[in-house]
Amino acid sequence: MASASPELESFVRDALMRGHTRQQVSGALLAAGWSEQQIGGVLDGWADVDFPLPVPRPRASLSAREAFAYLVLFSTLYFYAWNLGSLLFQLIEYVLPDAADADWQRLRLDGGIRWAISALVIAFPVFAFVARRVSRDVDRNPIKRLSPVRRWLTYLTLFVAAIILIGDLTALVFNLLGGDLSLRFVLKVVVVGAIAGTVFGYYLWDLRQEERDA
Repeated sequence: MASASPELESFVRDALMRGHTRQQVSGALLAAGWSEQQIGGVLDGWADVDFPLPVPRPRASLSAREAFAYLVLFSTLYFYAWNLGSLLFQLIEYVLPDAADADWQRLRLDGGIRWAISALVIAFPVFAFVARRVSRDVDRNPIKRLSPVRRWLTYLTLFVAAIILIGDLTALVFNLLGGDLSLRFVLKVVVVGAIAGTVFGYYLWDLRQEERDA
């Protein structure tokens, strides 16, 4: 449940205890100026069961173990995405070198390619392992989908991916207007857009699935 003001939570609890229906409570709050999202967030915290007193639903809590798992998950995602982009950039430069300093570029890129491959070999298995563990944990305890650290890191990831996509498209338009669209540059734009777009699309889909399942 999303955080709400103590006054709103107290009012909803008292109203439900006095026997008012959810429709009555929602209508009164809407008339008072509260939004449907605020009202729904608080009402969803109480189970719709036949019992004389309002029954609270279980709420997501944050543990140090859970925070550690999500921090490792998203950190390895960023690390993997960065090095994947770096590897593809360097392969593009290796295949399409600058004719002015092709030999120097090849020597410089050898070490960078090795580093990027090494990072991917380590980061991907860690990311896949932690993602699988987290997924199993959420399947066993669906309430953990509402984990505060999960939601914050997911929205942070969406924000970072969106900024990268905006910057990527801006660079493309800038070079297009300047008449400087080399094959190397276009391929790099495609790489950045593909990685950032995939991350953005997946986590946006994940959030929408969460809203539908709520």
